[in-house]
Amino acid sequence: MRKIVLFIGALFLASCSNYGQLTYVTKLPTKLEENSGILYNNDSTLWVILDKGNPDKLYKTDFKGKLLNELKVDNAKNEDWEDIARDEEGNVYIADTGNNNGKRKELTIYKLPNPQNEEGNKIDAEKINFRFPDKKIFGSEALFYRDNFLYIITKDRARPFTGEAMIYKVPAHKGNYEATFVGKFTPCEEQGVCEVTAADISPDGKTIVILGYGRLWVFTDFTSDDFSKGKMKTIDLGATTQLESISFMDGTTLLLSDEERGNTGRNLYSFSLKE
Repeated sequence: MRKIVLFIGALFLASCSNYGQLTYVTKLPTKLEENSGILYNNDSTLWVILDKGNPDKLYKTDFKGKLLNELKVDNAKNEDWEDIARDEEGNVYIADTGNNNGKRKELTIYKLPNPQNEEGNKIDAEKINFRFPDKKIFGSEALFYRDNFLYIITKDRARPFTGEAMIYKVPAHKGNYEATFVGKFTPCEEQGVCEVTAADISPDGKTIVILGYGRLWVFTDFTSDDFSKGKMKTIDLGATTQLESISFMDGTTLLLSDEERGNTGRNLYSFSLKE
């Protein structure tokens, strides 16, 4: 009887979780319940960061949900880490760009040497400090690297909500900068769905994906820094969890993760862009 009850309970929990078009991969380690950025490694592992109020650490996990390593990021503080990116040399960038209360006038991106080469339990960080032009104050949860620049996509917290996302860029090396305005776009106008929560660019640089709460916006056929001038495709993922992270695994396969909320989340998923 106990086995039957447990089985029914498992079915009930599964029915309460709507993954939509996403394919469940694994449950992430308990420490990663507030994951806010993921980065795929070619050895089938992930680097993961956590958001506001969590340790200044970079975590490594695998596709079985096993925690493999923790690296303390020196010369850094987790004010509100929101996304993570990598350049062609393996350097990693952590976007400390959350700004929920709108009080942060200057934001930081931490640049780390390739953590795959780190043999200890600490890693040094350089600071890329920046501010938005014209004394504008934004928060951002989305970052990607392209051609020696870091691209930052803002999260709309305006009221009334418009859904508009602004694109800025800063050089991908240590310094203090005023971010350069690149462009803007409106993925959609539904509050609670259309906030931008993560971004990534494909290995060949031809596809950019922007994540929202259950939506995915895919940009292709762009020829300039302002990728919004290219072709945008909207994909309804059909998922109802708090999706916060995205990373290309290859040219067409994406990895996504969500924060833990109640009985849902803290999962790793995959999704194919192939039609």
